[in-house]
Amino acid sequence: MSSDTTVLGLPKLPARYAGIVMPLLLSILMTMIVSFVSTARAVGFPTGFLRVWAGAWAMSWIVAFPTLLLLLPVVRRATAAVVRGG
Repeated sequence: MSSDTTVLGLPKLPARYAGIVMPLLLSILMTMIVSFVSTARAVGFPTGFLRVWAGAWAMSWIVAFPTLLLLLPVVRRATAAVVRGG
């Protein structure tokens, strides 16, 4: 298979899944970064930091992903209300 049909050796998903994949990836990346910063600020970098951070990340992602799915339509409408059509 060519790179236009695979990613990391797996077949690409059909375009109809973009509405789930985009919030999934965004929630993973954002919660990783935000939980890393907030965990480091709260506890510093003690032994076992990665374990503490991973737990904080998992909890925040469990909240963030469904929240993103629920709020994304609202955010799209709000964005359309304040941005001129192109």
